[in-house]
Amino acid sequence: MVHLNRIYTRSGDDGTTGLGDGTRLPKHHERIAAYGTTDELSSVLGLALANGVPEPYAAWVQSIQNDLFDVGSDLCRPGGADDGSRMTGKYTEQLEHWIDEVNDGLEALTSFILPGGTQAAAWMHLGRTVCRRAERHINALMDDPAEKGNVNPEVLRYVNRLSDLLFVLARAMNDGGKADVLWVPAARKNEPAQD
Repeated sequence: MVHLNRIYTRSGDDGTTGLGDGTRLPKHHERIAAYGTTDELSSVLGLALANGVPEPYAAWVQSIQNDLFDVGSDLCRPGGADDGSRMTGKYTEQLEHWIDEVNDGLEALTSFILPGGTQAAAWMHLGRTVCRRAERHINALMDDPAEKGNVNPEVLRYVNRLSDLLFVLARAMNDGGKADVLWVPAARKNEPAQD
């Protein structure tokens, strides 16, 4: 159980932050960037919820926010999947179920999509890009020889699949893909410049 009775501790004033196992790392360390970016993603999803994500997706997104705290918990405690990690394959399986359910009702894609459309869809697209950044930080952490075996691989699988879910949710919130704005390659190539 988490119990916070003081918000500031002053312990980070030296440019370090404490991990769940008591280790202190520089605030710019890849591990801190990885779990900090998952926290940022949760905040983006909170903004999405505040701006009208419809049901049943709103309940899914709130559940994902909870999952992201488990992701952050696994990332802030060095150790692999066998070291008391919270993330398991069940988390990713749930995302895959939701992806398949949503994707079955979408218009077929004929081009890449420009992020935007409805307000809720735009927030999902922003969430998707923040999720991809978190994935890059997690992958870089896992590639660090000093961190070999210190990251639960289920974290990377989950975040990878989550970006896919956020993409299909954005399309669902754009009238099932009918209101998606498609990329037009080289659209301005032959246009004269305008004043």
